[in-house]
Amino acid sequence: MTEKNEKPREIYRGAFFGRRVGKALRSHHTSLLETLLPRVAVDLAAAAPSDLASLFAKPVREVGLEIGFGGAEHLLAQAAQNPDVGYIGAEGFINGVAKALSGIETTQTQNIRLYHGDATTLLPWLPAASLRRVDLLYPDPWPKKRHHKRRFVNAKHLGEIARVLAPGGVFHFASDIDDYVAWTLERVAQQPAFSWTAEKADDWRLPWPGYVQTRYEAKAHREGRKSCYLRFRRS
Repeated sequence: MTEKNEKPREIYRGAFFGRRVGKALRSHHTSLLETLLPRVAVDLAAAAPSDLASLFAKPVREVGLEIGFGGAEHLLAQAAQNPDVGYIGAEGFINGVAKALSGIETTQTQNIRLYHGDATTLLPWLPAASLRRVDLLYPDPWPKKRHHKRRFVNAKHLGEIARVLAPGGVFHFASDIDDYVAWTLERVAQQPAFSWTAEKADDWRLPWPGYVQTRYEAKAHREGRKSCYLRFRRS
């Protein structure tokens, strides 16, 4: 949604999302962007630490990344379920960042760091083999054929995900768009660093352990769209 007199603005230049601003932020959300975000933000102007665990105030045993966390439901839930795991969330939509900050403030979460921007900028900054998992949940499907080049899943981005994942790490993908699921399977199959872990139909029909449904997914299911949950392991 956009504000009443605002027209949606398409942004590409290599980005995989279409807009950065939606409804006007509440005053408290604006305050969090000014006060809390600087404390939890990943600063790409600084050199990446050799160990990403050092980004977090308390010790963490491993670090994961969620690309395009939307309303942050899944990100916040993962951090709560696994307090000894550090999570980096990347989101270009400022309203999503504000929601994440609100959740971090309410729960006093210490194991989340945020990057407000395009994950394609964040990925090259991350050290090789520094993550144990990468989640890409319900990315913009860019359904029109002429826009398919804007889909996040492509050879370049998969190569970057393979680079930053440690051996044995996992790449999770979820979507309710059959065409994007097929697109992803085809392109991951061309990336030798990954193997699809599915052995039976329920392995892609049902989410992986610990998965938390997002509001977008709940809406998709109410409207009759089924989801696929793909899990790929880094060799």
